[in-house]
Amino acid sequence: MELILAVVIALVVAVAVTSGLVISGRKKKQLPPAEPPSTTPTITAPPAEPHVGEEAETPREEPRRTVEEVELPTEPSGATLVEEPLVVEPEAPEIEVPEPTAGRLVRLRARLARSQNSLGKGLLTLLSREHLDEDTWEEIEETLLTADVGVAPTQELVDRLRERVKVLGTRTPDELRGLLREELVTLLGDFDRTVRTESPEDTPGVVMVVGVNGTGKTTTTGKLARVLVADGKSVVLGAADTFRAAAADQLQTWGERVGARTVRGPEGGDPASIAFDAVKEGIAEKADVVLIDTAGRLHTKTGLMDELGKVKRVVEKHGPLDEVLLVLDATTGQNGLIQARVFAEVVDITGIVLTKLDGTAKGGIVVAVQRELGVPVKLVGLGEGPDDLAPFEPGAFVDALIGD
Repeated sequence: MELILAVVIALVVAVAVTSGLVISGRKKKQLPPAEPPSTTPTITAPPAEPHVGEEAETPREEPRRTVEEVELPTEPSGATLVEEPLVVEPEAPEIEVPEPTAGRLVRLRARLARSQNSLGKGLLTLLSREHLDEDTWEEIEETLLTADVGVAPTQELVDRLRERVKVLGTRTPDELRGLLREELVTLLGDFDRTVRTESPEDTPGVVMVVGVNGTGKTTTTGKLARVLVADGKSVVLGAADTFRAAAADQLQTWGERVGARTVRGPEGGDPASIAFDAVKEGIAEKADVVLIDTAGRLHTKTGLMDELGKVKRVVEKHGPLDEVLLVLDATTGQNGLIQARVFAEVVDITGIVLTKLDGTAKGGIVVAVQRELGVPVKLVGLGEGPDDLAPFEPGAFVDALIGD
């Protein structure tokens, strides 16, 4: 058995040796010699561009995706995305073109008529009665007094109406309306209502605006700037009300709308110094008008008088003060007369601005305040719009009271 196993092993070894000799003895396949590189470059034509209306063929293994289906790469974990700051250049405010002042009160007549209707219509109704007895005349007086015309002007108007109605005899509606119109226009007085904005010297006209805070003084100053710009004048604003928060900002906003520069100082600063600088700036810029908004703190009467007096004296170092406008809230009625007296003690009032005249049935305050101060109402405010400040025209005012 052992002999047989030895013989088998010997045969296997012999076969393996013989196979190795055969493999190693074969000749290797000879490859053809490599061709030398060509000196002429190979030009590959670019892919043909698609014709109009055809899509370019782009070989891809996956279907096309829409923009919404594409996932944008995200920042790696822990990375901080730093964005470049967006710098926005401030836009210059758009310069507005104010509404012309000529005929402004006529255009606002309907608004005035709605609020003052009770005065004019009430008087016409009473005068139209067949018999004008003493009771009727007392009602006419009461209507006038309720409208804040004042005691003395009311008595004058009633006396003239009594006399003219007696002479007239028969009274048609048109005759009564014409009669009442004439007497009311006469009651309003024949004043020069021009806002004086021209200096007799070679300097800008200087207008100082005074009044109690809350009457719309700063707003009125801004609207007056629009009135003057609409009339072709260049304006410099002086924000001398340094005691009311944001008064200077408010005035500057009004000025920027019409291209008027605002001279201002720190909150709580010296009002007279700011007023002086405003006039100085107006002279340097050769402006036509300088408008100065002042403080109006009636609860410290002595301090108010000192401040306004100082502002007036300092401004007059540059030249004369051409106009001092007192702003009164028409809705305050007789209380407005008390304010008027106080300010008249401080500075020489040359004109009155009645604001919120569209929000009260007490239009008679126009008559009363003129009688109290002996100065005319020059401007009236008939709304909150930027161009709702109008030159006062007695005829248009009375027409609004009594209607057509």
